[in-house]
Amino acid sequence: MTETPRRDARQLRKLNFDLSNYFSNTIIPQLFVDADLILRIFTPPAMKQFSLTYDHVGKSISDIKDNLRYPHVVEDIEAVIDNTNKFLEKEVQTTDGRWFQMNIVPYIEHEEDVINGVIITFVDITKRLKALRELEKLNSQYETLKYALSHDIRQPISTITLIADGLLLAHQKNDSMQFVKWIKTLKESSKTLDTMVEDFTSGKVDENGESSEEMALNIEDICHNILTALKGEIKEKKIRVITDLKVAEIIFPRNSLRSVFYNLIYNAVKFSDPRKNSKIKISTEEVKGFVILCVQDNGLGIPIKDQRRVFKKSSRLSENIQGTGMGLYVVKRMIEDNEGKIKLESEEGEGATFSVFFKK
Repeated sequence: MTETPRRDARQLRKLNFDLSNYFSNTIIPQLFVDADLILRIFTPPAMKQFSLTYDHVGKSISDIKDNLRYPHVVEDIEAVIDNTNKFLEKEVQTTDGRWFQMNIVPYIEHEEDVINGVIITFVDITKRLKALRELEKLNSQYETLKYALSHDIRQPISTITLIADGLLLAHQKNDSMQFVKWIKTLKESSKTLDTMVEDFTSGKVDENGESSEEMALNIEDICHNILTALKGEIKEKKIRVITDLKVAEIIFPRNSLRSVFYNLIYNAVKFSDPRKNSKIKISTEEVKGFVILCVQDNGLGIPIKDQRRVFKKSSRLSENIQGTGMGLYVVKRMIEDNEGKIKLESEEGEGATFSVFFKK
C-alpha cells in the first residue's frame, strides 16, 4: 500500500518533467496560463510575442507586456476558461509587422472535468498571408489586363475595317495611288495590333524565377507608337498634338503602361470639341518621388458631378460617343495596382487634364 503514493508521486514528477521538457524544447511559441490567469510555463520562442523572462512565471498574464497589435488577449483567455468559447482562433499582428494565428484551447482536467487554464499557441502565418496577398494582386492584375486587352484592341480592329472599305473603294475606282496609301496604313495598323498583343503577352521570367515584366521603358517610343496608331483620327479631327517629355524613362509593366497612355490619349482625341481648334498636350515631369504624366486637352470636358463616375466600371457619360466605358476604369486599376494614383481636373466645355502619378 505504501508504494502507491510513492509511485503516484514519481509519475507526477515524471509528467511535470516531460511537460517542462516539451515546453523548453519546442520551436512553437506557447504559453500555459491557469484558471486564475497566472502564467505557469512558456516555450522560449514565446518571448518574442511577450516581453518574457523566467521571472514572469507565477505572475498574472494581464501584468505582462506583449508585443501584439491586439489588445484583447486576456478577454479571450477568460472567454475560453468560462467556456464561452470551446476554443478561440484569431489572426494577430506583432509590432514588427509579422502575422500569427493565435489559438487558445482549454486545458481540461478530465478526472474532474473542469477547465484549469488554457494553452496559447502562436503559428507564424506571415509567409502564407504574403503569398495570398500576392495571389490576390496577380488575380486583380489578370482581370485588369483582360479588360484592357479587350478594350484597347477594338480601335485597331475598327481601323482595319475602315481600311478594308477604303481599299475596296480605291480598287473600284482603279485609284492605284490611294490603293498603295491604304496598303501602307494597313501595314501600320497591323504592326500596332501585333505590338499590342506582344506587349500583353510579354510577362517573362528571368533565370532567377523573377518576373521581368516591370522594366525601364522609353516613354517617347510608347507615345510615338500610340500617336501613329491614332494618326487617322487625329488627322480627321485636325488636332494639334504637343509633347513635352521631360522624363524619358519610367519603370512599369510594359503592357500596362501602353494601355495607360493609349486610353488617355484616345479619350482626348475622342472627346475633342469640333467647334474649337483642338489641341492635346502630353507631358511628363518628376515631382517629389513621382513621375507625373499629364494628358491635357481643350475638348468637351467633364461635368464636376460626373468626374468620380468616369473611373467606375462600364461607366459611359454619353450615348452619342462610341465606347465601352471601361477605359478609365482599367487605367485607374493599373495605376493603383502599381502604387500610383490618377487625378482628373476638368470643367464642362473647358477640356480635361488627367495626371497620372507613377511611383519612381
